[in-house]
Amino acid sequence: MLIGIIGKTNVGKSCLFKALTLADVEISNRVFTTIKPNHAVGFVKTSCPEGKIESKCNPKVGYCKNGTRFVPVELLDVAGLVPGAHEGKGLGNQFLDDLIQADAFIHVIDVSGSANENGEPVEKGSYDPANDIRFLEEEIGQWFFGLMKKHWNKFSREVEMERRDLLQSLVKQFSGLKINEEQIKEALKTTGLPTEKPAQWTDDDLRKFAFELRKISKKMIIAANKADIPGAKENLEKLKKEFPHYDIIPCSAESELALKEADKHDLINYIPGNKDFEIAKSDGLNEKQEKALEFVKNVIGNYGSTGVQKCLDYAVFNLLNYIVAFPVANITKLTDKKNNILPDAILAPRGSTLKEFAGRVHSEMAEKFMGGVDFETRRKLGADYEVKNGDIIEIILRK
Repeated sequence: MLIGIIGKTNVGKSCLFKALTLADVEISNRVFTTIKPNHAVGFVKTSCPEGKIESKCNPKVGYCKNGTRFVPVELLDVAGLVPGAHEGKGLGNQFLDDLIQADAFIHVIDVSGSANENGEPVEKGSYDPANDIRFLEEEIGQWFFGLMKKHWNKFSREVEMERRDLLQSLVKQFSGLKINEEQIKEALKTTGLPTEKPAQWTDDDLRKFAFELRKISKKMIIAANKADIPGAKENLEKLKKEFPHYDIIPCSAESELALKEADKHDLINYIPGNKDFEIAKSDGLNEKQEKALEFVKNVIGNYGSTGVQKCLDYAVFNLLNYIVAFPVANITKLTDKKNNILPDAILAPRGSTLKEFAGRVHSEMAEKFMGGVDFETRRKLGADYEVKNGDIIEIILRK
């Protein structure tokens, strides 16, 4: 799974990326600070079932803190986009192409309105952040349209001449974009375009299809960053009314990064996404640190959290509709063969069968799969059992 962090330049994309990953990336208010895409690992959070056996878990990857399990997800931070990016402005084509493999997007905007359409600093509140939602939606849609138009004439003529099924041909044609059959089928149905004569589609028809397919296959939430700046809350309410089809999450990337760094240095105890934190070493804080943490506490008080963790969790669990389940080798001790307790927390699409889930743990498991045992009920599970969020399952394999 890959989540793309996108938006115009100078809105706090790299700060949000660093707050999620603690990766070593440059952060500044200069336009185009990020040029090459940054890859790093972030973590979605879920409840850890270690308490069911009152033993501490031993994650192979990710980590667990006070009963909260953090499961790794790959993140991609691309350089800032500007209006006309799909035409190459601001090296836009290069930046957009970096996003081809992304499963979903977190679109970061400056909800305080303190950066214009080119990402240049302006007086706080003088710029309407709604413009950024509209422009980026247009740029991403036009990018998709450009990718499709490049080969559409030849492709559509061959489909008609060889009397091939358009749906299956599109699945094959766009497999490199991480687009599946169900998504293409939904886009064809929604647009109502004739599938028998694709060569007769006009540019407007193809554009309509491309925009719809982007919305379905590359879903997006809005991270309303800099929500801690005066005037941001009013802008946030306006955006929610103007864009009811988007989930808009207020956040403060700077606040989250400050908390992560303070926790890293044992100054506070903080679980990402929580509505509070504890001072670990009050005597170790200087006046500047105390004021900074007091400011962050006020931000959290206004919104319930910094919003940063919520953005990533929402993208994975709501937009992409994934769950987390825990495979084990011993259903009584909840261990693997080396006696590690709950070593694996596996992300899987909601609706996955147990056999499909086994294949996500390891490809050989799907090949040798026989069945499973549920921890809660101890009942045996078949290949078609639908894995639920939080399930702990012993997977039984042929020897």
